[in-house]
Amino acid sequence: MEAAKKRILARTRKKAHIRKRLFGTAECPRLSIFRSAKHIYAQAIDDVERKTIVSISSLDKDIKEKIEGYTGNKASASIAGKVFGEKLQEKGISKAVFDRNGFLYHGRVKDLADSIREVGIKF
Repeated sequence: MEAAKKRILARTRKKAHIRKRLFGTAECPRLSIFRSAKHIYAQAIDDVERKTIVSISSLDKDIKEKIEGYTGNKASASIAGKVFGEKLQEKGISKAVFDRNGFLYHGRVKDLADSIREVGIKF
């Protein structure tokens, strides 16, 4: 099996293990993140209604204007996290559950989570 396929399979297994314990509601949504080589994405999901409340990515216009240069680094993840936290506060959300989606809590994932916490969202 190729190394890339092994990596994806391992992340999928971790994701399933993590996901069976996490559940989001309208008052306390699940913050699901995805990180690719070039971009980072985040969603606030209400699992009861099965709807996305808020979503952002490093491809959005308002975030891309604030990011200078490359979007796949820790600086851009922290900018995206601040914008995401502000959008959550606009919707009246102050508490959430963090779903790291099988990724290690390190680097860009950690910076995104820390910048969401700086805005005032608790998880």
